[in-house]
Amino acid sequence: MIEIIKIIVSFILFIIALFIPKNYDTLKIMLYFISYLLVGFEIIVRAFKNLWKKNILDENFLMMIATIGAILIKSYEEAVCVMLFYQIGELFQNLAVSKSRKSIINLMDLREDYANLKKNGKVVKTDLKKIKVGDLIVVRPGEKIPLDGIVLEGTSEIDTSKLTGESLLRVVDKDSYVLSGFINISGQITMEVKKTYDESTVSKILNLVENASEYKAPQEKFITKFSRYYTPCVIVLAIIVGIIVPFILNKDYTPYLYKALSFLVVSCPCALVVSIPLSFFSGIGKASMEKILIKGSSYLEKVAGIDTIVFDKTNTLTKGNFVIDKVKAYEISEDKMLELVSLVENASSHPIALALKQKNYKKMDLNKVSNIKQYRGLGIKAKVLDDIVLVGNAKFLKQEKIVFEENNEEKTTIYVALNDKYLGYITIVDEIKEEASLCMKLLKKRKIKTIILTGDKKQIADKVAKRLKIDEVYSELLPQDKVNILNDILAKKNKNKNVCYVGDGINDAPAIALCDIGISLGLKASEAAIEASDITIMADDLMKVDTVINIANKTMSVVRQNIFICILAKVLILLLTLLGLSTMWEAVFADVGITIITVINALLLLRRKV
Repeated sequence: MIEIIKIIVSFILFIIALFIPKNYDTLKIMLYFISYLLVGFEIIVRAFKNLWKKNILDENFLMMIATIGAILIKSYEEAVCVMLFYQIGELFQNLAVSKSRKSIINLMDLREDYANLKKNGKVVKTDLKKIKVGDLIVVRPGEKIPLDGIVLEGTSEIDTSKLTGESLLRVVDKDSYVLSGFINISGQITMEVKKTYDESTVSKILNLVENASEYKAPQEKFITKFSRYYTPCVIVLAIIVGIIVPFILNKDYTPYLYKALSFLVVSCPCALVVSIPLSFFSGIGKASMEKILIKGSSYLEKVAGIDTIVFDKTNTLTKGNFVIDKVKAYEISEDKMLELVSLVENASSHPIALALKQKNYKKMDLNKVSNIKQYRGLGIKAKVLDDIVLVGNAKFLKQEKIVFEENNEEKTTIYVALNDKYLGYITIVDEIKEEASLCMKLLKKRKIKTIILTGDKKQIADKVAKRLKIDEVYSELLPQDKVNILNDILAKKNKNKNVCYVGDGINDAPAIALCDIGISLGLKASEAAIEASDITIMADDLMKVDTVINIANKTMSVVRQNIFICILAKVLILLLTLLGLSTMWEAVFADVGITIITVINALLLLRRKV
């Protein structure tokens, strides 16, 4: 607000000075001087601070010497205009950055400032940072869930859209795991806190976004380095134009000094310095609107150069929810075999076990089962009434010396035996995500190579790759195998292109960290994957991978447009200045006007469709 007031007062004084008659020169000059100091004092201070730090080669130094030179040749109104319009340009930039930041903050309007702590039978509003793991908190209808935890009492519908983008409400009850940022809609729930505020989902997301602008893209670094060479060249050329040329030609110094000063003003690289970081920030803001959190602009630029994407399979290309595909029973009915399997698998929380017991879960008599013994990586053996039931893979049945015929289908197969006699098998499938096929088609159109790295069986991985038309597939891998294969892929890549890895599990974290771009996908992504990733997609939507590429391409397009606009305008005005066909007014437009144009162009990125 203070900056706006200073600009307004400076502008009013400038207008008054313009209309004061020439016979009141002292008053006129005084008003110009006050107007100049109101908008230029801060720039002059910055220039001297940089001079003290031996860092004079920036736009502040150029602005200072250009305007002081204009005052020396008695072009007072032009000196004021340079500073005034420069500050107006800065104001436009700040407004644009605020709008971009606001779009991110609106997305992250997730945080509660307090929690309803339940202690000694009482519920008290308590600061989030005072809540510890294990504390009980109450979340009433309409409140945001303040911390991550497990529901102990109550049933309710919750709105997860702020985090996941899903419009459908989710029902939670006892033992449901809920995240901070979800909104409780219908019923009161009591939950046990599993993460403190600093470790909560919302806190991590907010930190991710707030720190995003601290990372600079190579394009920005280039401009910083560019000004170190550019500024001294401009100053040398200005000295040649303003002092050496009139000395050689034995001409009056005043018009040449005027040209040199105009040359200095128009040469300021502030339009580039302002517009390019803003373009990247707008891109990050646009991505955040799409539930895509990018840790910095350097990663946004890298995404635009992707030519290979490596995918994990489970929970990334597939849903990770196993369902029964086929039941084949020989000695008993299919329903009877499913009931036996459900009873035995009831003790296991493995995803495959959940699929096996889902049909008969509610009608099972768990008193029938006893002596349950699990064999890691093989299966389960248990006693159902007086019978011994085995449920497991082919290796388990072979180990137990049970005669059976192995199923050759490209599916996960669970074999069942009763009292050492083979009963039949059940095939389990992990469903491919509905949007996976369309996503792969869009990536093909972009000429991006696709690869699967998975620890799953070769037959299953090959089937998914064939369905989705993936270019290459590597299966039955341990985490270290993924890293070794990725190292080979990275070693063979084009040096101007980037390799991206998309995954969600703890075992994906090393691969995510290794690649040029690492993306953690979905609400189920592990903390290790999120921590290692450069980009986090807070939705279980594979199409967001294509969306982030689209945003990155549009951002880089805006960056290139702004660079072209700045350089073209400056070259044209510089030529006109050297030929004596322009004044400092044109120089001001080239420096400040182009800044405003490029800032608006960057800001429009927030409104463009992806």
